Amino acid sequence: MFGGLVPALLGSATVAGASALVGLRWRRISVYQRLIETIGRFKSEPSVIRTSFGLRPETPDFSDRLATVGEFLSSELIEAIRSEIGPLVAERSFIPGHKQGGTVAYERLIARAPVTVGFYHSAEFQTFISRIVGARVQPTPVWDQSSLSVLVYSRPGDHIGWHYDHNFYQGRHFTVLLIIRNEGAGTQQLSHCVLSINRDGKVAAIPTPTNTLVVFEGARILHMVSPVHEKEIRIALSMTYCTNDRARWWQEIARRMKDTAFFGPRALWT
Repeated sequence: MFGGLVPALLGSATVAGASALVGLRWRRISVYQRLIETIGRFKSEPSVIRTSFGLRPETPDFSDRLATVGEFLSSELIEAIRSEIGPLVAERSFIPGHKQGGTVAYERLIARAPVTVGFYHSAEFQTFISRIVGARVQPTPVWDQSSLSVLVYSRPGDHIGWHYDHNFYQGRHFTVLLIIRNEGAGTQQLSHCVLSINRDGKVAAIPTPTNTLVVFEGARILHMVSPVHEKEIRIALSMTYCTNDRARWWQEIARRMKDTAFFGPRALWT
């Protein structure tokens, strides 16, 4: 009696599900198009970046795939970035035994932080990073939520364990951190939230006071950030650049899976 009904219902459900996925994908494509147009406007308009950021005559050594620059930005520019991202509410994430903390995604920054996004896309800054790493770099794609994000360590225990920044692109991939705030009861009134690297079993701490720039090839360097203590805060602008932004299908899937740890299930559809 119901022999033909069940397959029909299953077939209808499959078609409906497929249609929903296609519709969702097209909506995301339209979102990305609007984001790309917004970024284009940021790049074409005069900004504080062009008057506050100058290329430094000395390029830090990158032979160990890591370089730092202290007191990197002018007080005007870092304050403009801090003022933009300060009011933004970070999305909290927690992976037992590995990480907890807050993150502000790329889409949110494009909508609310034009100076910050303009800085990430500025030709001046890209040229400086290219000089450091010895290869011409470009921003990673707009659908990669980790291209530009804010990492917030503000609750006791916020941290991230030992890991590599896996490369999801065909070219080389670099992580660039700009420390926006680092305040607490630790050494020199910094937080206890310390960036450390591990090279061949030798652990070294990387000093990250406010306004420090850290450039490293995260896929090659094992690193972690220790927990922040009570009434401490560490906020970092996290930027990624690559030499070739093309990705193979399995790299795309891996990137989306990774981003769910920071930005939730919606990352699966980006």
